[in-house]
Amino acid sequence: MAGARAAIRYAKAVLSIANDQNSADAVNSDMKLITNTIAENKDLSDMLQSPVISPSIKKSSLLEIFKGTNALTGNLIDTLISNKRIDIIGNVASKFNELYDASKGIEVATVTTAIPLTDDLKAKVLAKAKELTGKEVAVENIVDEDILGGFILRIGDLQYNASISNQLNKIKREFTLN
Repeated sequence: MAGARAAIRYAKAVLSIANDQNSADAVNSDMKLITNTIAENKDLSDMLQSPVISPSIKKSSLLEIFKGTNALTGNLIDTLISNKRIDIIGNVASKFNELYDASKGIEVATVTTAIPLTDDLKAKVLAKAKELTGKEVAVENIVDEDILGGFILRIGDLQYNASISNQLNKIKREFTLN
């Protein structure tokens, strides 16, 4: 929990500085890159969490991996290294993206499907989500084959579950109750 609070504090600080320097868009792109890279690369995630690997190796690795990013992103890496908090960089980047979207009035709709969304379906989901929220919406697609079919739409703390696995579970509960 302390790591999550610290991540929010770092993210707020970076967003504030980025807004002051009119580079929030560029830093947001960097943070999305960091979030996705760490999420997709287990070795990188393990390296960041390892107490055995020295901070200087972590720093040089991150600066090499994220070469060409905004100066604020490099400063964040330096700050996290010097404060011995580099293990939370993925959380900081994720929180930064959430705060940035909130500051721009963008709501993120997460759609979980059994197969990737087509562009046509993505456009329909965007239109429906925008209609429901009245805000600008960004769609994030998560592929989870366990839902068998259908979809699960999540916008903020609202969730609509139209998955086949959910419907099968409802039927199963009905049969076990009778």
